[in-house]
Amino acid sequence: MAKKSDEFYFNTFIKCAEISKRAAQMLFEIMENFDPETIEDALSRMHELENAGDELNHEISDALVSAFITPIEREDIAMLSERLDAVTDHIEGILHRIYFTNVREMRPSALNMAGMIVKACESMEELVRELPRFKRSKTLKNQVVAINTMEGECDELYIESMRRLHTDASLETLEVIAWRDVYTFLEITADSIEMVAETIENVVMKNS
Repeated sequence: MAKKSDEFYFNTFIKCAEISKRAAQMLFEIMENFDPETIEDALSRMHELENAGDELNHEISDALVSAFITPIEREDIAMLSERLDAVTDHIEGILHRIYFTNVREMRPSALNMAGMIVKACESMEELVRELPRFKRSKTLKNQVVAINTMEGECDELYIESMRRLHTDASLETLEVIAWRDVYTFLEITADSIEMVAETIENVVMKNS
């Protein structure tokens, strides 16, 4: 395999972040215009994005096998690639849980959390785009802080939503179980975005 340029790694990271953003936007649109009768088609469309993310992750892994010199440490490249891929995986996982728990009607708080994930993915993409300039960037640190703040806001909404879920006497037991799973995976997805930001922050600290 021919040696990959430094730009290959950074550009592929950007492509991964773009896929995560598109997946988050797709999830929000599906939840905003929720129709349980079209969920299988939605799953198919989401899986295409997830597969595209997997392919990019494999490209980076393949490049590292023969790489001698890399723009940042090999372990950091592999970790960032895996964590970007995990964001898209988790977004698809939210839709899986909506499907297999047979959600029939969307809850506003879940849609709010999905909206927060869209904003966090948009910020994550901006952060990844700044990574090639990390040694002279004036915005990267603030971008990391912004993502951390969004994750904290999502945590607060998760706690509030779970409390309401378990104190609403009108809900059937299966509804509670279903939404507990969906809310939890929404929160896990927000955490995975924050992990990307923390990985980038660690790369900057190690190379500054």
